[in-house]
Amino acid sequence: MVVSWDWFHQLIVTMKNLDMDQVQALLMKYSSLGPLPGILLPFIEAFMPFLPLIVFVLANAAAYGLWLGFLYSWIGCCAGAFCVFWMARLFRKRFSAWIQRKLPRSSRLFDWIERKGFTPIFLLLCFPFTPSFIINIIAGLSTVSFTTFMIAVLCGKSIMIFIIAFIGHDWQGFIHEPWRIALAVGVFGLLWIGGKKLEARYHHTA
Repeated sequence: MVVSWDWFHQLIVTMKNLDMDQVQALLMKYSSLGPLPGILLPFIEAFMPFLPLIVFVLANAAAYGLWLGFLYSWIGCCAGAFCVFWMARLFRKRFSAWIQRKLPRSSRLFDWIERKGFTPIFLLLCFPFTPSFIINIIAGLSTVSFTTFMIAVLCGKSIMIFIIAFIGHDWQGFIHEPWRIALAVGVFGLLWIGGKKLEARYHHTA
């Protein structure tokens, strides 16, 4: 058991310290597994937020191309977020005690998510440096429905991951062609509107 734990610990430390080129080389090494490595890395990050998600997304975009890299990263991130949400919801007492101990000032964030539902989850998950692990747990502990959470995650994560992949895929072109900035802003706006409409339709039919 000690050997197994040491091996796992060493693997996590190695992943934490990987740069984009190393992650890309890792993805290419296991390319025979298809999209699985590109999906698995962001999925694992949902449970271990100290891992470099931005590096994983950039490496996916470089290894698989912009659109497939975005898709694989998005699937992995969203699937991981859903799992963390349900873990928090199924083990509310344990996670509530953990949140209160680790983040005693999180009650304001909890109240905001309780009152607004979709909006704070969506906004927070649009930004790459938001502690999404904490957001997913707090959402699971709240009364927010899974459908509302799912819509917010799918929309928010898509914006965050697309912007990272879009910039990283060809950052020099991004600098020299300002229209790409306008495109990123436009995607942000469209997904915001679409997410709000989906939320309104859900609440209307619920």
